[in-house]
Amino acid sequence: MTAPVLTVDQVVDRMTQLAAELPPGDGVAVFNAMYLAVTRLVRDHLAAGYFDDPAAMTELDSVFAARYLAAVDDDRAGRRPAACWRPLFELRAAPGVHPLQFALAGMNAHIENDLPLAVLDTCRRTGRTPDRLHADYLRVNTLLARVEAQVRESLLPVPAAGPLLHVLSVWSIDRARDAAWASVLALWELRRLPPARAMVADALSGSVGMVSRALLTPFSPN
Repeated sequence: MTAPVLTVDQVVDRMTQLAAELPPGDGVAVFNAMYLAVTRLVRDHLAAGYFDDPAAMTELDSVFAARYLAAVDDDRAGRRPAACWRPLFELRAAPGVHPLQFALAGMNAHIENDLPLAVLDTCRRTGRTPDRLHADYLRVNTLLARVEAQVRESLLPVPAAGPLLHVLSVWSIDRARDAAWASVLALWELRRLPPARAMVADALSGSVGMVSRALLTPFSPN
């Protein structure tokens, strides 16, 4: 199921509402708080002339968020979210999982799977090609890196060690963004071959979900 595409302000309102509704220790709540911070930061930069193409980036921000909100709606309606999101929703209350693991698992699902699909949705909706969005895509990297650093510092005030360090080293935001752009280019080339594109997109969601499940490996008893 696809959630309706909201304006950026409406996305902020919806995630703010979710933040008030979800229990603080809920794994989805941890990711939602991080994503809300990212969305507010992008909204501020949209109004500040940070992007070359603010209209396209506004569209991208909205269709991108719609994929996360669709996973929330699916879960609440008793439907299984997309494969990339299932580990986070299924393990949101698992004992022995550090809050930072929930944040990174959500980022993995949203960046490595949802982001390339959202870029392609934006191209379709605005008549642009991926290369026209690439410079602004890279500008978003700076904002994401800033928020990820803040999240790591707030959720993990001391350096990780032992099993937790091993789990957290599975994922890197820089590698995730590079992989997402590679998926954009691959899926763009398959746009005239819908069956092949669908198969690749399904395989992407499944493989991203496997990484999220690894990120959520318990490292200590509750």
